[in-house]
Amino acid sequence: MKTVRSSDGTTIAYDQWGEGPPLIHVGGALNDRSTGAGLAQLLAPRFTVLSYDRRGRGGSGDTAPYAVERELEDLAALIDTAGGPAFVYGLSSGGALALEAAAQGLPIAKLAVYEVPFAGDESRQQRAREYHAKLTELLAADRRGDAVEAFMTMVGMPAEMIGQARRSPMWPALEALGPSLGHDSAVMGDGTRGAAPPTERLAAITVPTLVIDGSASPPWMREMARRVAGMVPGARHRSLEGQTHDANPAVLAPALEEFFAG
Repeated sequence: MKTVRSSDGTTIAYDQWGEGPPLIHVGGALNDRSTGAGLAQLLAPRFTVLSYDRRGRGGSGDTAPYAVERELEDLAALIDTAGGPAFVYGLSSGGALALEAAAQGLPIAKLAVYEVPFAGDESRQQRAREYHAKLTELLAADRRGDAVEAFMTMVGMPAEMIGQARRSPMWPALEALGPSLGHDSAVMGDGTRGAAPPTERLAAITVPTLVIDGSASPPWMREMARRVAGMVPGARHRSLEGQTHDANPAVLAPALEEFFAG
């Protein structure tokens, strides 16, 4: 594990693999730096890959009060420590953070995002607002397990599977990540725009961008990927055959390598 200090003094932990142009992996909800390890190892022959603990996770600090701007500063610090303009790959809500970073002009050479779960209609936007309100209440009461359950319910996990997760050995690690769900909700705009895609912000992106989905993912998620690609000037859209929201690194890595190295 390595660390870098963000602008507000928060320590950000990361792992690093390989040699070549820097590529930073931005994880999504309930992800820590270990989530990107398998993908990083496949990309390491061509890139210097950094997978990091977003603030509030793993080895990283979490200076209060939280603001999305602080997460952008964290990413800027990683880009700087990696040696300058970097390729950035963002997964799910991490993709929303990466898109905002590009819109704000961080030194990103190319950007790829996978299935950013923006809400495409009023019904989903209302659900996002309700989830944000419930999550805020649970986290204020330090009910971390219930916060994780609320997230799992919101993304459509059946109650039986949630119960199995609660009884599994991985549950304490998920509970530890519970407070960071508030960060993801803020990044997605759940409590403000109801997770609707930030059309004006996406239109401000000028770097080459690839928006990816999996052909086996829910239709609404695939449609949103196409819509996001249409909102980012010059962006490309690609669908990975047979993949879901949890894409196989062995399938994802070649698509990313082709884009970033091309």
